[in-house]
Amino acid sequence: MKIAVGLSGGVDSSVAALLLKEAGHDVFGLFMQNWHDTTGTLHGDCEWEEDRFVAELVARKIGIPFYFVDLSKIYREKVVDYMFAEYAKGRTPNPDVMCNREIKFDAFLDCALKMGAEMVATGHYCRKETVSGANGGQVYRILAGSDPNKDQSYFLCQLSQEQLSKALFPIGHLLKPEVRKIAAEADLPSADKKDSQGICFVGKIDLPTFLQQKIQSRPGDVVEVFLPYYENCPAYKEREEIYGRLKADESLIKNLDDNSLNILSSPLVYDREAIVWHKPSRKQRKAERESGLAPAPVYAKTIGEHQGVQFYTIGQRKGLNIGGHKDSIFIIATDTETNTIYVGEGDCHPGLLRPALFIDNSEIHWIRRDLEMKNGETRRYKVRIRYRQPLQDAILVKRDNGLYIIFEQQQRGITPGQFAVWYDGDEMLGSGPILR
Repeated sequence: MKIAVGLSGGVDSSVAALLLKEAGHDVFGLFMQNWHDTTGTLHGDCEWEEDRFVAELVARKIGIPFYFVDLSKIYREKVVDYMFAEYAKGRTPNPDVMCNREIKFDAFLDCALKMGAEMVATGHYCRKETVSGANGGQVYRILAGSDPNKDQSYFLCQLSQEQLSKALFPIGHLLKPEVRKIAAEADLPSADKKDSQGICFVGKIDLPTFLQQKIQSRPGDVVEVFLPYYENCPAYKEREEIYGRLKADESLIKNLDDNSLNILSSPLVYDREAIVWHKPSRKQRKAERESGLAPAPVYAKTIGEHQGVQFYTIGQRKGLNIGGHKDSIFIIATDTETNTIYVGEGDCHPGLLRPALFIDNSEIHWIRRDLEMKNGETRRYKVRIRYRQPLQDAILVKRDNGLYIIFEQQQRGITPGQFAVWYDGDEMLGSGPILR
């Protein structure tokens, strides 16, 4: 079989090519350049030049043809422009997911097929299986990689059956140390090369500097929200009351009305004027002290300044450079209209935790279309909302407007724009970008 390997210069794709070559396939390496600009990159160099050089050395060592393709134009349109657009809306995108869907298994795949390849292989740590569907046709399954520390199935959560029909993952059954050992024994030039970090094909970046290519800085306030706010917040108390009833009796989920589902899955909205209104003035405090009454609670205060809400994300704890706290402070909400960032102290701050999320109907993607949920149906699956997060127990509720995911345990930092991905055992079934 003629197979194109996406040869990146890293050890994983190198071993993938080696294993396919040793298995007797007609293999060629294809290096894709997707990025030229170094603005905002921490190294400030064109790392792709070194990667291409190493990839070509690997191809020579293995004894396979080596080719080069420049996909930078479509990468900017499909991945980078998507990033800028999402950040501008105050959402947090996942460019690696989009890169796999739009570039590696679309534009790159098309290029490889035109060069005569029958399949495309990558160095992803995941597994693929083929089973018979109900109608007798083939159904392709994506399974988690055998190495729990390197499983990369999450990044492939938007692939279709058509894309999977042409995809191979030769190292998905291996552990990372085994891959390194194979590379070393074969004396591959990439054997000791460090794993790439940062955004797919761009590398590690200084996010504000990178985004300032299209998004202007706009200083605004950082407002810390204190615990008394939640003790007196009707929306928070209503959400906790509904979630508490579900925790006591899970069967109630099937009969939840849309309003209750929306309450569970909606983030709290912080009305800055209302918070300030609840904060007592110095005159009020003096009167309280003189009267002997218990002081009115302080709900929030401004503790610093940021450079623009688009440069920050829910759950983030680094980058604000604000001290004076015993525990770390986390971003719990951003408001693009008032250009305000809300933070809370501690990783169990109530503003950081949410019991559910929502994916719009138009954005739900089923890898296994034969298992697609019908309106009114509920199912229990394992879910993750970010790469490397341990899988979480959750119940999926399908309604006309979309998919609600209700977690067994409240989740920290549910972030609009990121992908929620659901699994049945080792198999990844579907995904969708979080709307709220």
